[in-house]
Amino acid sequence: MENDVTYLGKVIRVDSSTVEVEVSDDIPSSAPIISGRLYKIGQIGTFVKMPMGNITTYGIVSSVSNTQSKQEDTETKIIIGSRFLSVQLVGEKIGDDDFEKGIGTYPTINDEVHLVVEKDLFDIYGEKNEGSIEIGKHSSSDNLSVYVDIHKLVLRHCAVLGSTGSGKSNTTVSILKAILDDYLSSRVILVDPHGEYASAFPSAKVFKINDATTPLHVPFWLMNFDELAYFLVGAKPTEDQRPEHRLLREWITKYKKENYHLKSGDVNPDFITADSPIPFSARKLWYDMNWWLNATFTESTKDKQTIDNPELIKEGDYEQLKATEFKPYPMGTAAPYKSKHQDFYSYEKKLLSRLKDSRFDFMFNPGDYKDNSSSKDLHDLLNDWIGSNCKLAILDLSGIPFEVLDITIGLITRFVYDSMFWGRNEPYTGKNRPLLLAYEEAHTYLNKNDNNSYSKSAVERIFKEGRKFGVGALVISQRPSEISETILAQIGTLIALRLTNSGDQSIVKSSSPDNLNSLIDLLPSLRIGEAVIVGESIRIPSRIRIKLNNPRPTSEDPKLVECWKKAHTASDENYKPVVTKIREQRLGSTNE
Repeated sequence: MENDVTYLGKVIRVDSSTVEVEVSDDIPSSAPIISGRLYKIGQIGTFVKMPMGNITTYGIVSSVSNTQSKQEDTETKIIIGSRFLSVQLVGEKIGDDDFEKGIGTYPTINDEVHLVVEKDLFDIYGEKNEGSIEIGKHSSSDNLSVYVDIHKLVLRHCAVLGSTGSGKSNTTVSILKAILDDYLSSRVILVDPHGEYASAFPSAKVFKINDATTPLHVPFWLMNFDELAYFLVGAKPTEDQRPEHRLLREWITKYKKENYHLKSGDVNPDFITADSPIPFSARKLWYDMNWWLNATFTESTKDKQTIDNPELIKEGDYEQLKATEFKPYPMGTAAPYKSKHQDFYSYEKKLLSRLKDSRFDFMFNPGDYKDNSSSKDLHDLLNDWIGSNCKLAILDLSGIPFEVLDITIGLITRFVYDSMFWGRNEPYTGKNRPLLLAYEEAHTYLNKNDNNSYSKSAVERIFKEGRKFGVGALVISQRPSEISETILAQIGTLIALRLTNSGDQSIVKSSSPDNLNSLIDLLPSLRIGEAVIVGESIRIPSRIRIKLNNPRPTSEDPKLVECWKKAHTASDENYKPVVTKIREQRLGSTNE
């Protein structure tokens, strides 16, 4: 075996997770050519093997030196002309069985150590099967595909992490394309805050605010009562003891119970609560608040001031946000009398302001989903998002103001999760047809320091409970250190591209096996499009290269040199459309 071209040296030290190897001085070259391929001895992150009968133990090179490691109670020993490798043990292969993580039989002193060649790598990574997808090529071999277990990747949740420009978007596209191409009934929803991914998936169904063909509608009445109270009038759950808060709950429940005849099927009014996703008119809610606040009556006492005895001048129109006009009350004690129903005094103006804000039209005026008389109901919305023949739905949120991004993502997530939870035993959804939810720019709305985030609460629920009901999640972020710790703790597979921030690196390091930190230490030096993948879905933590996809997301850097060399005509006309878009908070049409 020492005459074998793959021979490296012998084991000189062993502990519970690491062996030390003395490289033989008789090796003729530090870069031997084996079967026509050049191999570099002692490259960090490369594999070596230690055959012991029918057991072959594998390890990853973590450090190289010409100094033997310091032993307890001895001085550091320097051997002139010798080279030493520190190798972290990762797994073993017994006979013709598949490679397994973990060590059952440790190598001993003077056991031989050999280079791992391509054939050995194929033994480790195996072949593609119906339960796997190709994630990329191994960094040490352009011919070696690396596969991940799709079940564990999706339902145990995963993350794509990397600094700006490291290749996160391209990696995300590679993963999603592999899933969509390989699995006929796969289902993916991609939450895209910047509108980058539509160009990479021409066949995807893209929902965007104000789009002429597939507009994004998120009906406000999908919210539960706590979300509604906060969104409509700024009331927090801690205010539930206030009389107006309790009355608001009663009114919303009453409006919803009136609308139990629905396109998706009639609902028993006895089961309807303020949390039920039943259509009602927020404009009618404002109108009724305003009516009771400003009405005048023929009676002076509160209990006799009823809807039957107002002093009207002109009925209003709640659809047009026009209030009812009443006869003015005099300063004395004569009729008509001022309303004693001032319960909603602090809510009415807040609600009116929200209704008049055009940024919320996609919630308050959700097209065919406006109310129970509209042509569509929630079953149509679910079918558009997760039930159509198009396996990927991209929710382009680029037209949504940042201040409502949180509640929008939270609402989308909770609605999809509820559909999987309550439909978990139905034949076309739930556990019988799992779903992947992907969240781009996750650190902006899943921040660990934001304790009042609706989106974080909804996404955390998926990470904690989604697996049982067929919901998996993928988070994409350039700042993993800012993401909710609950979410990070539930991630089963980490795909880490180049990360230069030490705090971000520590997140990945804490999630990887203790004896593979040397692989994580490579994160700052990874090339663009190169990643370290660790976790449940891959046989062994690996350094891989992701292929460049075409078409690509629109997340690439601008061509600075080309733009700065081009001549431009100075004119104040250039900036008029820019200012208009700032004022309207809209990007305009897609062809602008």
